[in-house]
Amino acid sequence: MKTESRLFKMLRMDARTLIWWRSRRHRIDVDPSYQRKGRRWSISDKQYLIDSILNGFDIPKFYVVDFTWGDSPLNEKNSEYAVIDGKQRFESVFEFFDDKFPLAANFRLLNQPTLPLGGLKYSVLKTDYPEVAELFDNFNPDVMTVIASKKEYIEELFVRLNRSKPLSGAEIRNAITGEVSEIIRSIRGHEFFTSNVRFNTNKGQDLNCAAKLLMFEVTGALQETKKTQLDKFVKEAPDNTTLKKSVETLFSTLENMSEVFQFKDTLLGSEGQIPIYYWLCRNSSAEAVPYFRDFLETFMASLDNQVKRGALLTEGEKADFKIASRSINDRTSHSLRYDILKKAFDKWLSLNL
Repeated sequence: MKTESRLFKMLRMDARTLIWWRSRRHRIDVDPSYQRKGRRWSISDKQYLIDSILNGFDIPKFYVVDFTWGDSPLNEKNSEYAVIDGKQRFESVFEFFDDKFPLAANFRLLNQPTLPLGGLKYSVLKTDYPEVAELFDNFNPDVMTVIASKKEYIEELFVRLNRSKPLSGAEIRNAITGEVSEIIRSIRGHEFFTSNVRFNTNKGQDLNCAAKLLMFEVTGALQETKKTQLDKFVKEAPDNTTLKKSVETLFSTLENMSEVFQFKDTLLGSEGQIPIYYWLCRNSSAEAVPYFRDFLETFMASLDNQVKRGALLTEGEKADFKIASRSINDRTSHSLRYDILKKAFDKWLSLNL
């Protein structure tokens, strides 16, 4: 009786530079049918990755199937490698090599902060700042190679890669005790508040912001968020079914936002605007949300009169948004700022996508 061949190995690949991977890009299947799927990256996502590489920060591991060892039924396109996890990172690296996007406008090299590198593309770095281009060329990503004879082994790898992900829907539901104050503390513990926001949280500003988001979600609308209303909301807890549904939606939205915004993001330097950013992301399509940060950079520049052509706002809208931002807890302020922001986001999407 013939025994079925079973093979599964995982090895750390010997160090290979990004320039090495670039030279073999045509031998890499970046989109096999069994790849771990992820959201589409925005320009700011890609710029953040390049920033991390140039400044020597650690980036997540790449996982690729290695077909150089021999024939495999998983080799769908006669390639040497197929990407399991890391498609967006590989594509971002190759696109930067190809000048498809520049460094972020506020980019700075940490060990040489005076170099005027913001907004430059790779070809300019190569010509004018070759030592900086070499940092990128010679970066060695951490790549795990997988040798597998069956697709099921790849699927098992996906499960194990995701097993430690925080705040699944079941975990969120299990954490709800019926006390709104406890839920607000759990919201405050989300990565969005611990890693993305830039405002000072020493006096509980994160708890205050979390309470506003939960109030919006439970009531299904923008509300007055002054101390009196927030205190009343916390004391008069809604039924447990409503809380469960609201918290699931809230955490799902925060998960999307934490992927869009950067670590200690300069765009999240004030607690006052975040409830409006949340409500717009929450009510936007899955295709639009990844571009929210890119839009917000243009919106803020337009608000400060830094954008002269193709501005998103009229002079009246600029004035209204600034006036409304002085009373960040009024319901009318929330509504007016949301309406202006949504109109501008829709316009930005129509112009850029």
